[in-house]
Amino acid sequence: MTPTEPDRRRAEARSEPLRALLIGTYEMGRQPFGLASPAAWLRDAGVDVTCVDLTRERLSNDVVSRAGLVAWYLPMHTATRLALPIIQRVRDVNPDAHLCGYGLYAPPNAQLLAELGVTSVLGPEFEADLTDLAVALGEGRPPPAAATQLPRLRFKVPDRGALPPLAQYAALSDAAGGRRLVGYTEASRGCKHTCRHCPIVPVYEGCFRVVAPDVVLADIRAQVEAGARHITFGDPDFFNGPTHAVEIVRRVARTFPDLSYDVTVKVEHLLDQVNLLPTLRDTGCAFVTSAVESFDDRVLEILDKGHTRADVARAVEACRAVGLVLTPTFVPFTPWTTLDTYCRMLEEVAALDLIDAVAPIQLAIRLLLPERSGLLAHAEVASAVGPFQPDGLIYPWRHPDARVDALQADVTALVGRWVTAPRREAFEAVWDLAHERAGVSRPVPEAGASARAAIPYLNEPWYC
Repeated sequence: MTPTEPDRRRAEARSEPLRALLIGTYEMGRQPFGLASPAAWLRDAGVDVTCVDLTRERLSNDVVSRAGLVAWYLPMHTATRLALPIIQRVRDVNPDAHLCGYGLYAPPNAQLLAELGVTSVLGPEFEADLTDLAVALGEGRPPPAAATQLPRLRFKVPDRGALPPLAQYAALSDAAGGRRLVGYTEASRGCKHTCRHCPIVPVYEGCFRVVAPDVVLADIRAQVEAGARHITFGDPDFFNGPTHAVEIVRRVARTFPDLSYDVTVKVEHLLDQVNLLPTLRDTGCAFVTSAVESFDDRVLEILDKGHTRADVARAVEACRAVGLVLTPTFVPFTPWTTLDTYCRMLEEVAALDLIDAVAPIQLAIRLLLPERSGLLAHAEVASAVGPFQPDGLIYPWRHPDARVDALQADVTALVGRWVTAPRREAFEAVWDLAHERAGVSRPVPEAGASARAAIPYLNEPWYC
């Protein structure tokens, strides 16, 4: 690959080490792992690194103008949408900078990124490739070609020193009514499973990678020393490697006995590994997030979730039996949702005594169809979608029943107005709206024993 003209000019003019600017636009209220991890790699390679988290900091034109490499971390849909106008701004301020996108949403959107002037696109196992790119640019060499296969990395301990303090990020409201500073780490990446709607699948294709326990423990230690009293494990599924997962939480509990944590686990893994649930409880797990998505078995089959409605009830009971809080997430609005099935979803949440465990935004989520979504090949989806919308990064779809789309819009607006309200109050408002639209009058069931117990939760709702 030959150097671009801006690369040549930059190499000729540079009399100091390459300056790399890493930009994060959204990481669900967390201190950005996607900036801290590559920062460690780049600094070890002698690169001058500046990290800017736009959820907590402003991006100055001075910082942009001095960067030879500007790279955006694109781990999810919202982060990528927010990055698009910033890319144009950076090009205007520093047209000679080499632009890079990295993370899960970078490869599927490579064409759009290229049209915006992004020269290098790296996948979710990005640290080594990003370092190679920065070193090559610093030495005036052509940018290396990105890896065509998912690499296996020897992960380094993230460098969080230049990021905003944890106190500026999401906190945990614990069962005792207290507030805990929250840290974030990853014990593994990718996923063994191939759910059709999941954005991980087109990139990882059923692969997953583990992070060495010593690296995970060192990252947690650094965050505990910075004030963290709770850790979110960001693994797409913590039980993809159950032996690895158990080793880590046991070591964490021995080293930091007062530290709590949360994990994400598939419904089927909660059932297959039910013998490990007491270990989670005993090592400080505050709650388990699980992507239930739907109580409609037909929808679950289309999504290839690997569980059924009955499995969800069994998983809830299994967690409850050992004293674990299960926090479900949903995709309630799909092309197969009806007014009746939406009401039945709310009724299932109430029947399982999960109202206080569900973040209100989960009642409004609409199925996203990004580039390379596995659902685009589904006949019913293909007939409902419109052309790709670059500004929204989606293939838009309309429900055949306009009343369902109207309900989704109204639930979204309602949830936005009730964002600080107790979860049960927000749920009751959605319940009344949905049942009114369906022409059914039915009161919300009384709270059960589980609902009367305090449910720990992060004050930044799960949203991608």
